[in-house]
Amino acid sequence: MTVRIQEAASLRLDDIYRYTCDRWGDDQAEKYITGLFAAFDKIAAHGVVSKPIPAEFDVEGFFFRYERHFVYWRNLPNGDIGIVTILHERTHQIDRFREDFGLA
Repeated sequence: MTVRIQEAASLRLDDIYRYTCDRWGDDQAEKYITGLFAAFDKIAAHGVVSKPIPAEFDVEGFFFRYERHFVYWRNLPNGDIGIVTILHERTHQIDRFREDFGLA
């Protein structure tokens, strides 16, 4: 099983890295991104506690919190795990979520 970073998540990772680097420096940015990827790798082994995305969103998937972010993921048809998006806890979750899942 492979973890696949989907387009919206890839863009969000870039944003997170740049923001963290600008705010707290290269070392902290590297540490935070490395921690996110370590969390992604734990999904298949249930090493992170994920909750189902609420039914009213009409998408199948899960989410978990990593420090200040929520990671949204789903099982892909080939059995891999797709990281759909990563949203900061202060982000207006509903609008970004809809955009990144292609529901907007």
